[in-house]
Order: sequence, then C-alpha cells, then structure tokens
Amino acid sequence: MGLFSLEHSRAAYRADFALHAAAMVLLAALLAWDAPQARWLQALALVLAGLASWTAIEYALHRFVLHGLPPFRRWHAAHHARPTALIYAPTILVAALLAALVFLPTLALGGLWRACALTLGVQAGYLAYAVTHHATHHWQADNAWLRRRKRWHALHHRPAASPACYGVTTGFWDQVFGSGREDRKDRKKAWATGTAP
Repeated sequence: MGLFSLEHSRAAYRADFALHAAAMVLLAALLAWDAPQARWLQALALVLAGLASWTAIEYALHRFVLHGLPPFRRWHAAHHARPTALIYAPTILVAALLAALVFLPTLALGGLWRACALTLGVQAGYLAYAVTHHATHHWQADNAWLRRRKRWHALHHRPAASPACYGVTTGFWDQVFGSGREDRKDRKKAWATGTAP
C-alpha cells in the first residue's frame, strides 16, 4: 500500500479525509488573510462557483474517465468488484490535480485570494463527494437525503446493467444528460436482487 496505491489501510483512508479537510482550512485562512475586505462578496461567489463546478467535474470524471479511459477504467472496476474495500484515488494525485488544474491557473490569472476562493469551493465539493461516497457504501441511512443517495449509487453499482447514475453527491447532471433514467422495474429489480441498500 504505497503512496500511489489504490487500496489503502484504514489509517491512510482516514488520513485522506483529514488531509483534504486541512487543505480547506489552509485555503480558508489564506483567503481570509489575502482577500480585500471590499471583495468578500466576490470571494464568496468564487467559493460557490467552485463548489457548483465540482458537481460537473465529479460527473465527467466518473462517467468519461473512470468508466471510459484505460487504465482508469480498470482501476475503477476494482471498486465495482469490491465496493466496500478502501479503494480510492491516492491523496497525492487528487491534491496535484487540484493544484495543477484549479489553483495554479487561477493564481496566474487572478491572484492568490481568487485562487484560494475557487479552489476552496472545488476542494469542499471533493470532500463532500468523498464523504458521501463513503457513506453510500459504509453507513446506515438515517435520513432521507442519504437514503436517496444510497439508492442512486446502488443503481450505479448493480451488476449486468449498462452504467448509469454517475453522480454521487447529486443526480443533477445525470438528469441533464439522460444517464439517470431508470424505470421503476429496474429499481425494483435492484432492490429484489440485493444490489440496493
């Protein structure tokens, strides 16, 4: 279980959540330190834009990269084969991608506080995704929202079906692109075969 391993120990798995939360605290502190007081509304708008953009990033990565491109498709298949195993993208890879694709370009174009604000939003979206995905596989559903997310994700994981329901934190983009359409018969079958929680 090395630095770039897909399957992690329980300690490394927990550390991933802690490191992403720590990154959010650091970004928020830098934002508070560097953002001009007159620009707080713009900073908040950038955080919210980053958070909203995460939902589209999550959908695109899951649908087109993890279910489409080798070697990612093979790696993601390991998660589908063992959905409760502690398999996820290495923390260093996620951090490097966030830095290279969000923070650094925004830093170059808009300065430190804008880069912190936008990256904070995307980072918050990623952490929400990670917690939600973990919850769909490991937690009891004690509220309506989590029960809906668990059912949605169970439909994604069902065997011998064409992939659908790619959104983990939201089904919005699945509805937009028609990849979330499941008829009641399919849902009942998922529940009857035990692939739904």
